[in-house]
Amino acid sequence: MKSNYFIKHFIGTFIFFSIIFISAGRINYWQGLIYVVIGFIMFILNYTVLRIDSQFQNERSKPGEGTKKWDKNILGLSFIATIAMYIIAGLDSGRYHWSPDFHWTLYLLGIILTVSGQLLFLIAQKQNKFFSSTVRIQTDREHIVCETGLYKIVRHPAYLGSIIQSIGFPLIFGSIWSILPVLISIILQLTRTNLEDKTLINELKGYIEYSDKTRFKIIPYIW
Repeated sequence: MKSNYFIKHFIGTFIFFSIIFISAGRINYWQGLIYVVIGFIMFILNYTVLRIDSQFQNERSKPGEGTKKWDKNILGLSFIATIAMYIIAGLDSGRYHWSPDFHWTLYLLGIILTVSGQLLFLIAQKQNKFFSSTVRIQTDREHIVCETGLYKIVRHPAYLGSIIQSIGFPLIFGSIWSILPVLISIILQLTRTNLEDKTLINELKGYIEYSDKTRFKIIPYIW
């Protein structure tokens, strides 16, 4: 299962990155190359320092029964938004240059946000052994609340990481036009956070007590 998960993850990552360069119409696209290097580093970390155990890999690769219908819909829309981000960014800064050149500090900020957001996601994934690719109560795995590490600060740190890297995306690519699908993606992430939190409060034992201790869902001291 480990090798199957690795191969599936690698192929999926390769296809997503290919969309950027196909849209740009060239390989010598420095924004795309930096983004791929960051992704490659995170890919390595995911299987070394921040690797997850085999049982967790099974859950991430093929979640069990009980996935919420609304979550499937949100994931489908999020997939479309992500593809749109990649296509628009590639067409914009890689091929047609619809957006003006950004100041180098904005590109740097985009890199920092992308790296920090992806790292935050991987660390949150590592710390929560019930972290799944879909929203479901994992009764088959004796699901309990994770309240250590990053989960002491906010209840959904992985979503915070996803939002941070999403904000960095149009900056690292220098694409004003990609902001629209990025905004849609962030709205979907916030919606998913809210719905998942309500599900856990209603269905996961101990989550109400946890939410009383860790007050903020995703943004410290704000929400």
